[in-house]
Amino acid sequence: MKFNHRAILTAATLMGSVCFSTLAQAGDRWDMALAYAASNYHSEIAAEFAKEVTDKSKGDLEIVTHPGGSLFKGDEIFGAVRRGLVPIGERLISALSNDDPIYEVDSVPFLATSFEDSWKLYQASKGELEKTLDEAGLVLLYSIPWPPQGFYSVKPANGPEDVKGLKFRAYNTTTSQIADMLGMVPAKIETAELSQAFATGVAQSMISSGSTGYDRKLWEYVSYFYDVRAWLPRNMVVVNKEAWDGLSEETKTIILNASATAEKKGWAKAEELANWYLEQFKENGMTVDTVQPAMLAAFQDVGAKLRDEWLEKIGDRGQAILDAYNK
Repeated sequence: MKFNHRAILTAATLMGSVCFSTLAQAGDRWDMALAYAASNYHSEIAAEFAKEVTDKSKGDLEIVTHPGGSLFKGDEIFGAVRRGLVPIGERLISALSNDDPIYEVDSVPFLATSFEDSWKLYQASKGELEKTLDEAGLVLLYSIPWPPQGFYSVKPANGPEDVKGLKFRAYNTTTSQIADMLGMVPAKIETAELSQAFATGVAQSMISSGSTGYDRKLWEYVSYFYDVRAWLPRNMVVVNKEAWDGLSEETKTIILNASATAEKKGWAKAEELANWYLEQFKENGMTVDTVQPAMLAAFQDVGAKLRDEWLEKIGDRGQAILDAYNK
């Protein structure tokens, strides 16, 4: 079965639901919705994952990737998988923070700032994440980080006074709150729209990874990158639970093995690329610098407040995660 998402959306509007009874039949095809460009390592690894499943299932289940938001836009993917408009997709976890505070755990500022600590935090929180996804009718397959988050600015940002009033691209609740607390003006902008946003002045600054800036060639519009290393956000690949339950045990095992391989590759690739992206910025004329003490202190002050707020929202679940992480 091929997924025509436009037709499915129309049917969903008319009938209110989409039936998954035929999703896992032999020789089936799953379309996989991806938000990032085909050249981004998240999309490349997803393509390798899809090929492994297709090859090892001998075509019983063909997975076809659709990068760059070509099937669903980034902010539509999670809901599309939940509602059965597409069986599998990838989403930035922290973009879902309004659904449940568990989705914020990897973006609590200055909680986990290295790949080693980020992996440790992932393992400490994975059980709670899987439980929350299960309640939403989803199954977690794998999760891969972005490089550490830095601060992009069209002008020097040596202290808090330098950033006040800047238009700030936000991609989740945490980044919106940081902007508010530092006197910037947040606007939610998806990755696919970033180049245009900076080119037109809709955005003048943001906190994001080197990968995002490299993919969008932001050196054409942004002059400064500060290596804040505030956190390492992650993407996750999820599958609709009804689609998953319709698979044979053999196919499930193939997918889980491919997921483990994809996750291992993704973490290694993210770490490999982290410094390489910054070198590319320099080669293309950007100023890459460590964050100055006054600016770092401002970021850390905001981060401490946001950590307290997150713990208040998530309650005992969050404290249990932190206890496991700090062991």
